[in-house]
Amino acid sequence: MTDKNKIIEVKDVSVQFQVRKRVLTAIRDISIDLYEGEVLAIVGESGSGKSVFTKTFTGMLEENGKISAGSIMYHGQDLTQIHSNKEWSKIRGGKIATIFQDPMTSLNPVVTIGKQIVEVIEKHQKIKGAKAKEIAIDLMNKVGIPDAEKRFNDYPFEYSGGMRQRIVIAIALACKPEILICDEPTTALDVTIQAQILSLIRSLQKEYEFTTIFITHDLGVVANIADKVAVMYAGEVVEYGTVDDIFFDPKHPYTWSLLSSLPQLGQRGAELFSISGTPPSLFKEIEGDAFAPRNPYSLKIDFVKAPPKVQVNEVHWAKTWLLDERAPKIEKPAIIQNLHEKMELMIRSHAHEFVEAPQIVEGNGASSKSREVSR
Repeated sequence: MTDKNKIIEVKDVSVQFQVRKRVLTAIRDISIDLYEGEVLAIVGESGSGKSVFTKTFTGMLEENGKISAGSIMYHGQDLTQIHSNKEWSKIRGGKIATIFQDPMTSLNPVVTIGKQIVEVIEKHQKIKGAKAKEIAIDLMNKVGIPDAEKRFNDYPFEYSGGMRQRIVIAIALACKPEILICDEPTTALDVTIQAQILSLIRSLQKEYEFTTIFITHDLGVVANIADKVAVMYAGEVVEYGTVDDIFFDPKHPYTWSLLSSLPQLGQRGAELFSISGTPPSLFKEIEGDAFAPRNPYSLKIDFVKAPPKVQVNEVHWAKTWLLDERAPKIEKPAIIQNLHEKMELMIRSHAHEFVEAPQIVEGNGASSKSREVSR
């Protein structure tokens, strides 16, 4: 397994929303562990439930939403049993902090940058006055704000988008969190700034040793920053493993499709791969595998019965009938075979682009046995 300590244990969590007298099940029976100091990336299409899932860690579900089943254990406390803002204030920010996609939604436009950082330091570190200002300026320097002391009294509108996002990161660090949730923090930024912010988060994570949950739909981001990856579809984690498991030994057809969609794998003159169809309605009970109607490799049983969770190696697992010993042997799509070599070639050919080759080794996952049985 791992010699790191488990910091969060999620077991059989489901989340439901009441929408116009109908029940929408946004999260379905998720069980997952998070370990100290690791970077967990949660990936999937928009609407797959990535942000909703992590909101359960900070009590930030909308008023019409609730955790309908399961437990989330954090230092011996079940977060699903916290029901008041007073209780959540002991965890939110100080223990588990979140960086959102748009920094302007996190910053007060009529309060100076410096004051906003100082207020957080005063609340969470119980330090005031000149010392709090000194820490705030130090944090601004750490996140790469030029002339931090001079820009301490600037307002958010005087900063660029990338600089505002750096300030949001500084504010999160001022809380001294154990866990930092990054909810697509680079989506609104251009590719050059994206790379800088990712590098910053990774370096700060190593320095401060906080655990990171990184929400993204961009697998290029995953390759650069993650240790572990959870692939979500229709409110469920369908595959989980180390970053090299997911990139070089993926088992779920949905993961195959996400990898095939990487723009960097496109060839000049050829159409980019896209996943056909649309995700299922979460107002209805899902029968079988939720991805079956969009899956070109689906079996008859995929439309009838939910697939089992199959362990591929000590860390890597997937929920797909293709891993059943009776299933036919199906190779992953040609475009994602030998992906390690393709990505290295891509980097040599496009050194100026955002995605870098993953700093990982190929193929530590156990290969699946031959499968027999017809569709």
